Amino acid sequence: MAASRALWACRAASYLRISSFPRAFSTVLKDLKYADTHEWVKVEGDSATIGITDHAQDHLGDVVYVELPEVGASVSQGKNFGAVESVKATSDINAPISGEILQVNDELSEKPGFINGSPYDNGWIIKVKISDPNELNSLMDDDKYRKFCEEEGAKH
Repeated sequence: MAASRALWACRAASYLRISSFPRAFSTVLKDLKYADTHEWVKVEGDSATIGITDHAQDHLGDVVYVELPEVGASVSQGKNFGAVESVKATSDINAPISGEILQVNDELSEKPGFINGSPYDNGWIIKVKISDPNELNSLMDDDKYRKFCEEEGAKH
């Protein structure tokens, strides 16, 4: 009887899109840099791909809309360049580094859920030409970011 109730609860939670089990800590990838505002950067030569972290998307909930900037626009470290709207809230997206936008992920206009399902792959937001590589030194590596998230979680 208890097993059938648990199965029913899991199915109901799945249908309602709520987690029925406590989630393990969010995924943090090696070889990325992280901002304290929960954006990630993947450096590839003199350009970088930017998105929001698994931790950020988890706290936002189901993403329903992404405000994207224009190709050719400039972004400045720490400044807003877009927004993510979820069923819970709207959150600004800040640039972890400065640069010129080379590409935006237009697929997010039609499929904003990529940010939830694949924040480090299909859910990337912009690609930029890095204007100041030294800014990368102010970002966290995976170990520091993991500790940052744990400390932030302990405060709540």
